[in-house]
Amino acid sequence: MHGTVISASILNSDLSDLRGTARKVDDSGAEWLHFDVMDGNFVENITFGSSVLKALKPWSDTFFDVHLMVNDPTRQVKLFAEAGADNITVHAESRCDLRAVLTEIHRLGLSAGIAVKPGTPASAAMPYLDLADMILVMTVEPGYGGQGFMRDMIPKIQEFRAAAPDKDIEVDGGINAETSKLVREAGANILVAGTYLFRAENMRTAAESLRGI
Repeated sequence: MHGTVISASILNSDLSDLRGTARKVDDSGAEWLHFDVMDGNFVENITFGSSVLKALKPWSDTFFDVHLMVNDPTRQVKLFAEAGADNITVHAESRCDLRAVLTEIHRLGLSAGIAVKPGTPASAAMPYLDLADMILVMTVEPGYGGQGFMRDMIPKIQEFRAAAPDKDIEVDGGINAETSKLVREAGANILVAGTYLFRAENMRTAAESLRGI
């Protein structure tokens, strides 16, 4: 398990200058770059595919953290692995053989995560924790950036931490200086932030505030 890690979500960055975004994230001290991949079916929005990640890989030294919000991630994991992903997280609600997909992510040499939406109980992911390096708790409804943090997700974080004391727990949605303290106290150690980081006057200072510094 990592210590506190900041994963900067490019969904909320200046999408017209992704190379500049990668440099800003590197300079901020955030360790991970987070890619919210949406297919227009699992969620309404559509974002970007593996080609965007591949184009950014030479311009960043960060860990590439891919969150697949897609109906069937089966065919996508190889594309993102080849493009340079370091971690791929799939949803418990996806229409696929989750054990097979998580196993394939590991076979490709990546770490694997399993995610749950706010309306999905922790129990939906529990059967797969043996194959997951990380658990992602969505603290907003997936699909759009800039939403408010759902405080009623804190018990779910606590439930996963109790069940998996040695695994990474990531949170995504509405993370700022105030809510980061709540989720860290609940047991989360990887914090995805987009709006808070990219709209900050000083991104490094904002990243440090997420760590409680």
